[in-house]
Amino acid sequence: MHSRLQTPANRIVLLGASNLIFSLRMIIQLMQQHCGSPSEVLVAAGHGRSYGQNSLVLVRELPGIVQCGLWRQLDSARPMPVYAFLTDVGNDILYGYSPDRILSWVSWCIHQLHQSGARIVMTNLPMASVRAMSERRFMLLRNILFPTCRLSRDQIIERASTVYQGLHTLAEQHQLVLYEPKPEWMSIDGIHVSIWKRRTFYRQLFCSCADSGQFLLDQTRQVSDLDGQVKDGSLSNWQRRPRFAVRRLFGKTQRAEQPSGSLENNTTVALY
Repeated sequence: MHSRLQTPANRIVLLGASNLIFSLRMIIQLMQQHCGSPSEVLVAAGHGRSYGQNSLVLVRELPGIVQCGLWRQLDSARPMPVYAFLTDVGNDILYGYSPDRILSWVSWCIHQLHQSGARIVMTNLPMASVRAMSERRFMLLRNILFPTCRLSRDQIIERASTVYQGLHTLAEQHQLVLYEPKPEWMSIDGIHVSIWKRRTFYRQLFCSCADSGQFLLDQTRQVSDLDGQVKDGSLSNWQRRPRFAVRRLFGKTQRAEQPSGSLENNTTVALY
């Protein structure tokens, strides 16, 4: 049995939107297989999340990732090894923001993470899946997922291509791992990882990071039990599911003290 007073082995920072929130528990523990546990996890995610501006999905509004309280927590936290995963950069294209602005937000996040000494992994846009989408499917999905968007398919592909190349440039400049999602991993909408393939996708992603030396397991930590849990598919359950530090619901602000979530392996999760 783990001691509840066990000191965290590391800090994990997760930035993204739907793909991240859909697989949050799995992503945390697949990362821990390579970098150790328990962890202090800081998350900025949520359906339709923008990197730079408030985002409204149905009746729920969240602040932009660059504006949220995660960064104040990261700045004031005690030093320890930090591992970061950035994903879901494409939402802001459909919100109408320019590629330059989107890339400036991502660059700012990378700079802040580097200040904390983080080892960073990022996914690029699934350009092959986006380009393969028919006009009819594109219009249907755009109207369902981003009803306020009025950009054409060609405009979105052009802007997405610019962001795609810009992320390559940022990865080279900052010497971070950039993972390319292949079409076979994606669902019918072309932007979300298939529900049936998420475990395999993220396991392969983080294994490739470990092979590159980006994630390095602290061999002094006893994590064999976690390794077995991840391999046999029985991940630790939530003891408490995390709640947003700040969100607006039906126009009313709700707040929750952080960290608001925890896993059975004594990992704490703060959700901003």
